[in-house]
Amino acid sequence: MARGQPGSAGRVSGSAGAGLAGDHPGFQDDRQGLHWLTWPAIVASGFAVPADRVLPELVGELTDALCSPDPALRDEHAYPILAAWILAGHLDDGLAALGDRMIGLLAHPEIQARTFAALILAVLVHRDTDSEVLATETVLRWRDGFAGWWVCETDLRGWDDELGWLHAVAHGADVVGELGLSPRLDGDGLSGLLDLAVSRLLAPADQVFGHQEDDRVALAMATVLARHEVSVAVATGWLGEVRRYFGERRPGPVPAPAANTMRTLRSLYVMTDRGFRPDPESQDKLVPPHRAEILAALGEVLHLAFPHQL
Repeated sequence: MARGQPGSAGRVSGSAGAGLAGDHPGFQDDRQGLHWLTWPAIVASGFAVPADRVLPELVGELTDALCSPDPALRDEHAYPILAAWILAGHLDDGLAALGDRMIGLLAHPEIQARTFAALILAVLVHRDTDSEVLATETVLRWRDGFAGWWVCETDLRGWDDELGWLHAVAHGADVVGELGLSPRLDGDGLSGLLDLAVSRLLAPADQVFGHQEDDRVALAMATVLARHEVSVAVATGWLGEVRRYFGERRPGPVPAPAANTMRTLRSLYVMTDRGFRPDPESQDKLVPPHRAEILAALGEVLHLAFPHQL
């Protein structure tokens, strides 16, 4: 199941979307396009696919709905339906094309379209990790397209009173976490994910994380660090850029990137020390194989952020 959900670190149920529903009460037979009221009916049916509809057309409408400024349409219908159908394997034949469409949406002028495209991208990567339905080059192409957006995204609002959850940093972290679990990435690719997360944290920004974005980024980084392909040098080397950044700080207010990075590293320290659960529905915890070295390196860098008390 994909880790990401709007505003939380929960996962969509992997059992959803397994059936068909030709006669479920509430399905609307509107030949001009599926009526909006049909989406709640699909959710209520356990994410069954309407038997009398053309699935690619439904996917197209749901993809359009991801861009809607209506948070209920996005959060409660478009995202969970698409995610459930992806995880159930209903969209395997068109998975590569759907992922390419999500990469395209990362250039959409509306922030909610960009951030929800990232959320679906995380689900798509997870589906491939579970079922190996994509070519390696497809996943790597998505990674590159996603990375170019995530580092450069400037609208870092977690929540908006009108648009609801936006969460560019958190949703992007979910993509990083799923890529961190993907067998498509080798040691060099995993190292690149750690560098990508650091670049996102240190990028110029005015927004201080207020909706657990730091925890989501830390979870993604911990997931990468738990891979056995990650060497000791890689597991600690990404902190060099953070060490340089903290060492260059000047007196005055703490910049947003510094505050966000401190919070993320503290969360990562706890996850590395105690272990963490990539899947909140599982009791199995992961612990990075180089736990001691990572903790020592994190402690050294955090000391730079608060040198007189640590």
